[in-house]
Amino acid sequence: MKIAVIYSLFAAIAIAANLATQAVVGWIDPTPFRFWTALMAGTGAGLVVKYLLDKQYVFEAHHLKDASDIGKSFLRYAATGLLTTGVFWGLQIAFHHGFPNWTTAKYVGGGVGLIIGYVWKYRLDRQFTFSTP
Repeated sequence: MKIAVIYSLFAAIAIAANLATQAVVGWIDPTPFRFWTALMAGTGAGLVVKYLLDKQYVFEAHHLKDASDIGKSFLRYAATGLLTTGVFWGLQIAFHHGFPNWTTAKYVGGGVGLIIGYVWKYRLDRQFTFSTP
């Protein structure tokens, strides 16, 4: 139960980092591609924040000591994240286009997609990313 609470807290922190980054990038990007640049920047911010928190506090991956091991672990983390990012992006894009007059719809869709993705990602990371050799 303790892990579930910690994981949920860190997921909330990563979701906040993701959506806040999207809001800032969307606000400062003057191009017509601002939705996409914000989405990618937010995804990157959330990925890094969540990896660092999960590695240290959820999975306690203290066996990852040198840069090579940490790099491989991050690549596995990002690879499993590609699967769950599809859910997140799909819902965010659907809400963005499905509710064009509701300016925060994309953030609601993104938040829901991230929650669904993180539930699935925990299982993937436990099995593939942070399992001890």
